[in-house]
Amino acid sequence: MGVSEQVIAILAEQAVLDPADIAPGQSLADLGIDSLGLVESIFAIEEAFDITVPFNANAPDAGEFDISSVAAIIEAVERLVGQKP
Repeated sequence: MGVSEQVIAILAEQAVLDPADIAPGQSLADLGIDSLGLVESIFAIEEAFDITVPFNANAPDAGEFDISSVAAIIEAVERLVGQKP
């Protein structure tokens, strides 16, 4: 399973949706994921990929981890995975 599929699976689990129902252009709000769900998704992503996500729950839109859409999250995770030593 690639990065994209894993991220979508994590978001789908959090949103209680089928992964096939998630489109790259959707926002977390479109999926019904609230701030707590976002934090839980970030933890799941960190665990799944053994990465540290530069994310501040107090300022989720600040920083270099783009959470504006499913595609943006996938791109950010792929970048972090690519930077692993």
